[in-house]
This record gives sequence, C-alpha cells and structure tokens, in this order.
Amino acid sequence: MNRLVMMLIFTLTLTWPVLGAGQWIVYEGTSGPGQGKHIVLISGDEEYRSEEALPLLASILAKHHGFKCTVLFAIDPTTGIINPNNRNHIPGLKALDSADLMVIFTRFRDLPDAQMQYIDNYLKSGKPVVGIRTSTHAFLPDSNNKWGHYANGYDGREKAWIDGFGRLVLGEKWINHHGRHRHQSTRGIIAPGATSHPITRGLKDIDIWGPTDVYGVRLPLPDGAQPLVLGQVVNRRGEYDSQDTLFGMRATDDDIAGEHSGPEGKGNLNDPMMPIAWTKPYQLPGGKVGKAFSSTIGASTDLLSKGTRRLLVNGIYWATGLEKEIPTTGARVQLVGEYRPTGYGFRKGDYWLRRGLRTSDLQAQ
Repeated sequence: MNRLVMMLIFTLTLTWPVLGAGQWIVYEGTSGPGQGKHIVLISGDEEYRSEEALPLLASILAKHHGFKCTVLFAIDPTTGIINPNNRNHIPGLKALDSADLMVIFTRFRDLPDAQMQYIDNYLKSGKPVVGIRTSTHAFLPDSNNKWGHYANGYDGREKAWIDGFGRLVLGEKWINHHGRHRHQSTRGIIAPGATSHPITRGLKDIDIWGPTDVYGVRLPLPDGAQPLVLGQVVNRRGEYDSQDTLFGMRATDDDIAGEHSGPEGKGNLNDPMMPIAWTKPYQLPGGKVGKAFSSTIGASTDLLSKGTRRLLVNGIYWATGLEKEIPTTGARVQLVGEYRPTGYGFRKGDYWLRRGLRTSDLQAQ
C-alpha cells in the first residue's frame, strides 16, 4: 500500500463498517435513539473533502446513536478509486429507496439519468434532507439535460425551480465567499430567537468554528426558513501557511472582522452576519412537503470542532423526528477512532490516481 494511502484521513478500530459492492460503506448502528433508521450520506465535492467528512459523521451517528449509515462516494468507474473530480458517477444511490434521511455534501454534480432518478424520487416523497456546505450548489447538469432544473442558478421555464436544487430545497444557491477564502475563518453565533431550538441545544457561541470562510446568502432567506446560527467572520491571527491543514487559522483566533473588512475594504462583513445554519420546508412540484436543514459550515477540517460536529448531529436528530431525544447538553459527538483531515482545496486529477484511495481503505483496520 502506498504512503499516501497509509496516511489516511482517519483509522477506525471498530468492526461494524462493511463495504457495499466495493463502492460504498455501510455503518451498522448499535444501540441508540437512531436504531431502525437509515441515513444515506452522499459525498462528492472537489474542494472541501466530503469524502473525509461524511465517513466521520457516519461513524459517530452509528456508534453513538444507533443509525444505520450508508456513505456514497464519487467513484472513477474505470479505476474504482474515489475521485471527487469525477462529476458523473456516484454509485449506490438506490439506497435512497430505503432511506429515512438524505445527507448531501456534493458540488456541481452532473449525474446520469438513473442516478438522478433516485434523488428525484426521494425528494418527491417529502422525506427530510440535510445539506452541508457546497450542497447549496450540489448539481450542475448540462442545460439540455433532463435534470437541468437541478442546476445551480437555473433560469429556465420551470419557475418553481428558479436557481435550482439549492434554492428550492435548501434555501439558497451558490452566491459568493462572504469571508476571505483561506484567510478568514467562521465562528458560529446562535441566531436571535434560536436559543431554544432543538438543533442549538447544548451549543454556545464559542463552540462552533471552522477554518472555512462564511458563505454569502441573500437576505432574508425564503419564506418559512428559520436562521439558527450566524457566521461571524474572524481574521487569522497567525501567519498564512499553505501546508498547514488550517492555513494558519485557529479556533482561538479572536480578531473579529470589523469596519472595512468587505470587498475592496468597504463595508463590514459582520454587519449583517450571514446565516450559516437554518431550517426550511421544501416541496418539489408534484411532490410532498418535506423539511430541510442546511449548514454551510461542515468541511472535513470544520469537523475538528466539537461544536460543529454537534450542530450537524443535532440537525440530523431534528430531521429524523428525534429532536426530543437530544439531551440538554446536545448530542454526543466524540470522535470514533483517529481523525486527521487534510486541508481543503482543489486537487488535480493525477492526485487522486496517485493516492489510489478506495472505499476499502476507509473500512475498519
């Protein structure tokens, strides 16, 4: 096994993850409130290492909370390796047929008809959705594609779908980097009126942090949406280091971006602060009403923060109708095994070929 594979994202010392046809992983839940519920977690983004984040999240959900979790990956069909740069293939989406929750963390996917049909069927059923980070721009099929209305920024004849999946289902499409990419981090601040919401249970303003920047959204969010956490833009205190997983930023940074922190030194990025986590109802044309929880924080490095992990796990409890089971201190989110995420950023195609990462490398060691 080559050195890159040996330096894996994380190593689990458990025996319960199993491979599905060699292309996805199933974590069989043990005891907990989630027992009997099936979560399908869909990775596939080129930048924020969802192929690292979602196996970690699944291991927490299965080990500590009893959920059965199926984790899917962007797979190169010619080599069988995990390759997030391949936008056209995520095997295993049939698992959505038996899912109680879809967790999606993809970016600009252009999937074949058969794979998109599973997603469309799921959403029309009105079952819950949790979207993480780039899921606001989860799809970008060709404009002539049958699924073109799912595309980020869609502006076609199907008016209900204006701006695509992100806006209709989650509440927003890709807008911009509100904070300065790789130079300003995100600290979560509980939104006014959200302190008693089940998803913020056990969370404080100092708990949620990530080295990824705040995403811009249009304010106010669509009707029915409730902001839960606002993203405070924080300046890096340390020196920029491209080789550092956190690019020189740390959770202890306390230099809050203020006046003249916006583009070209104008404005204040924290006035107003952007929502980074919210809930909203959704309904596809011809489908049933469902509910969604969206979090634009949640990259693999963001999950080094216990508070960020708790935000997502609490959100999954809410989405699956288990909000009454969330303890007053919040859901349990202790790491399962060792977790060493890589820094976010785009990778050239040969990186994935050289790395040779397969689902078998992510199973129990």
